[in-house]
Amino acid sequence: MRSAWTFALIRLLAAIAIATLLGLIFGHVGRWLTAVLGSALFWQFFNLFRLQRWLKHRAHEDPPDVGGVWGDAIAIINRIYRRKQFHKRRVTQQFREFRRLSAALPDGVVLLSEGHEIRWFNRMAAEFLGLRRKVDIGIPIANLVRDPEFVAYLQKPEAGGVIVRAQKGEAWLAIFVIPAGPQYLMLVRDVTREIRLQEMRKDFVANASHELRSPLTVISGYLDELAEDAGVGPEWREPVADMRRQALRMREIVEDLLELSRLEATTDEAPMAPVDVPELLERLVREACAAPAGAPRFELDIDESCMLRGSVTELHSIASNLISNAVKYTPTDGTITIRWAREAGGAQF
Repeated sequence: MRSAWTFALIRLLAAIAIATLLGLIFGHVGRWLTAVLGSALFWQFFNLFRLQRWLKHRAHEDPPDVGGVWGDAIAIINRIYRRKQFHKRRVTQQFREFRRLSAALPDGVVLLSEGHEIRWFNRMAAEFLGLRRKVDIGIPIANLVRDPEFVAYLQKPEAGGVIVRAQKGEAWLAIFVIPAGPQYLMLVRDVTREIRLQEMRKDFVANASHELRSPLTVISGYLDELAEDAGVGPEWREPVADMRRQALRMREIVEDLLELSRLEATTDEAPMAPVDVPELLERLVREACAAPAGAPRFELDIDESCMLRGSVTELHSIASNLISNAVKYTPTDGTITIRWAREAGGAQF
């Protein structure tokens, strides 16, 4: 580049020197200098015109064959253009590969801008969400997926995702929004089968529990009568008592299943009320000690002033399960310590 500028400067100075010499010989030095400098300016404008024309039609024209400084400038521009074309072809090839791979995915993929506008989506996303490629590009995704839970989730995406009902049909969709720099990647998965299986499981648990309740009540009633019947031989006393205990255990399991079914069927929070936890724990310990099979020794470390606001039935179920498990897995000559006290973050049982 430096040699081209040096050669151009030398050539210009030589032309000025020759014009000055000819002016001194033939007279009118100014005219000779004007003619030489005008010719040089015309040549520069002509080369500039050729460069501008080539830049406009460079996609299908070769660069002009110009030497000197203009030739170096055209060569640099041509190298930059070829490098740009190479990177453009590479990015296009990678994008086509990405589209081919995303089309093979069983899940929908949507690329969102920082403002949650749709930039791109694959075929499965179009099928799940009813998107149209020529119409919905650039539209905010919340305008097309009009679900309050999804709109709230979109403001603060979390790892758990959100499940929404498809706008058309009976399908259920799980949507996950993943931040990716200044944009977002949204994954859409059809979870209709999982939701239906979950509903079938809930219905089965509820129906089976209700159906088991009646025969267990009848069996428990007959076993109670047999236990009180003086005509039953002594050899049957222990088996009948064992059957009563097992029937009672089955009834407790059925009650737990019904409670689980009730909790799964509702999304409402349990009613909150003041709960006397110390009295509740002492009552559960008295019941455990009154068991006919005997129980281990209990040691109580209970803060009498520590109360709660919550659901009495659910807190009773939690404490009862923990205490019954402690009794079940502790030998009769062992000790169970029950502690209820305030901690830094609340209370601990």
